[in-house]
Amino acid sequence: MDLAIKLIVLLPLLAAAIAGLFCRVIGDRPAQIVTCSALLIAAALSIFVFVKIGFGPENAKLVVVKLFTWIDSGTLDIAWSLRVDTLTAVMLIVVTGVSSMVHVYSIGYMAEDPGIPRFMSYLSLFTFFMLMLVTSDNLVQLFFGWEGVGLASYLLIGFWYDKPSANAAAIKAFIVNRVGDFGFALGIFAVWMLSGSVNFAEIFAKAPEIAQMRIYFLGMDLPALETACLLLFVGAMGKSAQLGLHTWLPDAMEGPTPVSALIHAATMVTAGVFMVCRLSPLFELAPTASMVVTLIGAATAFFAATIGLTQFDIKRVVAYSTCSQLGYMFFAAGVGSYSAAMFHLTTHAFFKALLFLGSGSVIMALHHEQDMRNMGGVKEKTPQTFYLMWIGTLALSGIGIPFLLGNGIGFAGFYSKDIMLESAYGVHTTVGLIAFWLGTIAAGLTAFYSTRLMFMTFYGRYRGDHHTWDHAHESPAVVLIPLYVLGAGAALSGFIAYDWFVGHDWQHFWGNSIAVKATEEVLHHAHEVPLWVKLAPLVFALSGIAVSYMYYIAMPWLPDATIRRFSGLHALFYNKWYFDEIYDALIVQPSLRIGRFFWKKGDGATIDGLGADNIAARAQDMAGVLMRFQSGYLYHYAFVMLVGVAALVTYFMFVR
Repeated sequence: MDLAIKLIVLLPLLAAAIAGLFCRVIGDRPAQIVTCSALLIAAALSIFVFVKIGFGPENAKLVVVKLFTWIDSGTLDIAWSLRVDTLTAVMLIVVTGVSSMVHVYSIGYMAEDPGIPRFMSYLSLFTFFMLMLVTSDNLVQLFFGWEGVGLASYLLIGFWYDKPSANAAAIKAFIVNRVGDFGFALGIFAVWMLSGSVNFAEIFAKAPEIAQMRIYFLGMDLPALETACLLLFVGAMGKSAQLGLHTWLPDAMEGPTPVSALIHAATMVTAGVFMVCRLSPLFELAPTASMVVTLIGAATAFFAATIGLTQFDIKRVVAYSTCSQLGYMFFAAGVGSYSAAMFHLTTHAFFKALLFLGSGSVIMALHHEQDMRNMGGVKEKTPQTFYLMWIGTLALSGIGIPFLLGNGIGFAGFYSKDIMLESAYGVHTTVGLIAFWLGTIAAGLTAFYSTRLMFMTFYGRYRGDHHTWDHAHESPAVVLIPLYVLGAGAALSGFIAYDWFVGHDWQHFWGNSIAVKATEEVLHHAHEVPLWVKLAPLVFALSGIAVSYMYYIAMPWLPDATIRRFSGLHALFYNKWYFDEIYDALIVQPSLRIGRFFWKKGDGATIDGLGADNIAARAQDMAGVLMRFQSGYLYHYAFVMLVGVAALVTYFMFVR
């Protein structure tokens, strides 16, 4: 077991080093083979660890592999350890499973790119940092992985560095995440100050004691644990693109499509959800912070869904869907249903990666066309991609038949999204009801824009360049095989894993890796909600699909008519609620003006004016004058001496 855990984490790092450092020696194909093989082995070992941890006896549900002592300074003792419990085992499956498929997919998608070894190295490096994050045994090690995935995402988003929009998107992602990470770092400092430790086991043991403490800051008397949890959640908001710190996520689509699938569908953006669930023993004792998590998550789920209604870039539609689905996970965690949040995180990894990679298959077929207004009828050219993307779309929409075989029969999202909404309703609080209704409405919007993508892309007549259409074709097997694997997960993972995550076996499966007390109470109420609560998400989703069919198949003139009738609302959604413009007006432009002021007035007029352009310049001019006296002629020196003597005599005459 210990060796398997070490190999899972270290194999991607070794592969990244080989592909990155020896790319000019080994070439493209060996780099692809090394990185793909390492990830496939890691994925296989993750399945082994998942089975051992998740279904083993209670005393074997936590394995800590200590590698070495990292920091030993006074009372601060930090070991570099790999902590694997059920929560970690689930994340290992998600990270290595999706990453291995993305690596294989990249062989076909990036086949013509000149930087193949570099790209494969970055993918593996990102996977290593993500694995370090989910296996961390303390907050400092978690922060190392947290910042590492930020670095790797910067490299991957800006991989096409000769493309200005990609560079701008990489910088934007890096800077926005730094805002969240500042809050996250403060939260870590606060937890260490309150508990005297950064190790999870010690922090969780002292959580009830910390909940009674107060913090006095700038004259304010604040509840210590609530404050620390709110600061930690700020980090989650940045990494998981929640409302306010979400603006980087859609722009990150400028990177290659495999990057979109790996970072922004299943791994990096879920780090915030994982962190909240990992620290659930703290959050369950911080009701105000949990309420904030619920409200922000619910608002994000609705907000991002409204934007997805109006976008035309096929990858941006899926990107806003990711933003919305992360909101579901957060409000589930906020109401205490941590296992339901992780359930949706797992199923979402399959169908969202499928949709991103399927979109990439369409983009490949149409010679890198991404605007859905220039598509249509593509199912004729890419029939396998068409059927696989329908699986992902139905899973995202949460389509299924309730009550069959007990829990119903449906696609993955049918199980995981419904239990989150039922949990929000079941807690019977105002905040929970807000989350339930915003989430239910968002379910209808999600089904609408998801099927809108399918109808605009695959149905009707082709609206693009016919030269492109003549050369369009289905993707090669190396691209389609990962889609089939992810399609199986999107179709079956919810049915298979329901009892493990939120059904009869959830307590044995999870052990003590999440806040069991809070989750037990919430799931109990979730399973006893009224019938209409269970049916509402499905009714809204089916209604969204029906309206989408009416708009884009039955009456294709309706979208333009609706835009004319509700032009203001459409402009609000299409322009992403003007968040970029607001931030530009409130933050970017004032910062530029302040910087320009200090540049012109401070550096130019003051420092250079008094220094380089004034005193230093005059001294340089004087030096030039005096330098002329160094001629080498004796009579020049005698003349200077005579002038000096005359000056001294004159001085003494007038002084006396």
